[in-house]
Amino acid sequence: MAPSPHPLHRPAVVRRVSELIGATPLFELCRTESDARLLLKLEQFNPTGTAKIRMARQMVVDAEERGLLRPGGRIIESTSGNTGLGLAVVAAERGYTFTAVVDHHAAKDKLRAMRAMGTELVYVADAGDDDLATAAREELAEKMAAETDNAYFTEQHNNPANAVGYHPVAHELDAALDGRVDVLIGAVGTGGGLFGTGRELRRTVPGVRIVGVEPEGSIAFGPPAHDYHQSGTGTPEGATIGAMVDYDLLDEGVKVGDVAAFATARAVARRTGLLIGGSAGGVVHAALARLPALPPGATMVALVNDGGEKYLDTVFDDDWMAARDLLSPGVERAVEETLAKLRRTDPV
Repeated sequence: MAPSPHPLHRPAVVRRVSELIGATPLFELCRTESDARLLLKLEQFNPTGTAKIRMARQMVVDAEERGLLRPGGRIIESTSGNTGLGLAVVAAERGYTFTAVVDHHAAKDKLRAMRAMGTELVYVADAGDDDLATAAREELAEKMAAETDNAYFTEQHNNPANAVGYHPVAHELDAALDGRVDVLIGAVGTGGGLFGTGRELRRTVPGVRIVGVEPEGSIAFGPPAHDYHQSGTGTPEGATIGAMVDYDLLDEGVKVGDVAAFATARAVARRTGLLIGGSAGGVVHAALARLPALPPGATMVALVNDGGEKYLDTVFDDDWMAARDLLSPGVERAVEETLAKLRRTDPV
């Protein structure tokens, strides 16, 4: 299964939105006195503002090549938002109908954007129920696909094309950094993003250390299980751990709580003007904690899967945060102080 072509440089003129996938920039967030640096791979510069359009396109192309999706067919997926956004784009430009099975845990802007692109939204919970319902969504999506002619359930958690879709991220990192990547750190949900990138990167950078980050309350790296507010990441209790989660490839698994993750996203925004998503805040929080221990001149790359624009009414809204006891000015100040101490303003 070859990955769909993604450019190392964005083309000047395109005919499909999906041709804009890839060639996302690297942003140096900070470095230590010994020049160990933290680079953010800004996947928010993909169409739909997320990394997941990479694997959405790959899953559809793979289904076409295998004869599982025919012209005029219906794509069905269980999604918390970002995968659905990618599938909405691909369905629109390739002539498919797309049904997204969702819950009210998803960011409202993601749901509105999918609907704007013609997506049919099917909810598994009543309005006002904000619980994450991954298992119920997947059960319903599978049932709908089985009962619908010429329908394909992309099943992102168990679809090998998910991981293949991220191989170009490894190629982009290798090309941009000339193979000098010491640590790759990223969120773990389906596992496709971190492990798809990491496995391909190890082909050319065998010594790269791979660190996975999930929310506290997620079960991929062990109990205890409980509710969490980080969207589009982790494995909640009752859901099956994604088939792409490769423990043999993983060097370290880390849990970051909602308070720390969201405080980091808010602090990064104030310190740099860069808006990153809530789960990306968790990844950056874990990366900042590990940066000082890196050897001189080392490079850590954090995969930032989406931007913060979709979370202006949640992570970046004081009232929403306070209502859920997530607002922590003290933690935000601590992150800002860390960035102030590490960040270099002189040209590299």
